[in-house]
Amino acid sequence: MDFNLVVLAGRLAVAPELRCFESGTRLARLLVTVRSQSPRRRVDVVPVTLWDPPEEIEELPPGTGVCVAGMVQRRFWAVAEGRRSRLEIVAHHVQPEELDTSDGQAADEGPAAAKGGDARASN
Repeated sequence: MDFNLVVLAGRLAVAPELRCFESGTRLARLLVTVRSQSPRRRVDVVPVTLWDPPEEIEELPPGTGVCVAGMVQRRFWAVAEGRRSRLEIVAHHVQPEELDTSDGQAADEGPAAAKGGDARASN
């Protein structure tokens, strides 16, 4: 059985790019940075596409934490130099992290936030 499901959590590298088509369909393009520690420390920037995004997604600032669920898809296109392709996530759902409005801290930043530290600094 084949199965194509991706779930990732990271932060927006830039504000979402929004395109509107004549049909009325909207497309949001996101770049999500995902940090990993093992097997070596690295940051990957993952392109994410979301069709007909809710308004809250369109207005997210860079640095906002997001959880993405979708599938991997390779896009192909032609340019003067030949064919190009790229892998991207076609999202079914994008959930921004919840903010605790009492102090501006993200509600899911974990124990470091409770101690007054920044959980992102340890990533």
